[in-house]
Amino acid sequence: MKIHLIKKHNPLTLLFILMLVTNFSCDVNPSNKIKSENLKATEERIEKSYDSSQIKFDFDNYDFGEVKDGEIVEVDFNFTNTGKSDLVIYDASASCGCTVPEYPQNINIKPGQREKLKVRFDTSNKPGKQMKSVTLTTNTDSGKKIIRLSGFVLNK
Repeated sequence: MKIHLIKKHNPLTLLFILMLVTNFSCDVNPSNKIKSENLKATEERIEKSYDSSQIKFDFDNYDFGEVKDGEIVEVDFNFTNTGKSDLVIYDASASCGCTVPEYPQNINIKPGQREKLKVRFDTSNKPGKQMKSVTLTTNTDSGKKIIRLSGFVLNK
């Protein structure tokens, strides 16, 4: 029976082999992996985002306090297009049928132009704490904006 003895290697030799493997297995300059067309597309997307429309409300949450059951709560949410291109509101959908938004639908709102979104909430048969929302679908970078109204409806 033969017994093979494992020879101990010099630590410097092992270190040299490890350095060789590391240098040849990894690309030293990771920027070589970036494709020029991807870089160009990213730069264009960033440039366009600075030229997009933006919607800025005077307030986007409204507390109507306490009202009696059956009253109609009405509030104007005033806003400005603070972006650099025309703002378009494609849709405004309420969280329930008792809340109805009126808005400038599919109209180009110029940069700096002010407009309003009127929201009516029918409190009939809605006693207690109420929180309603309207979700706007727009051509802004985020594409969505939510405004809210809340308050307390007293029993008749």
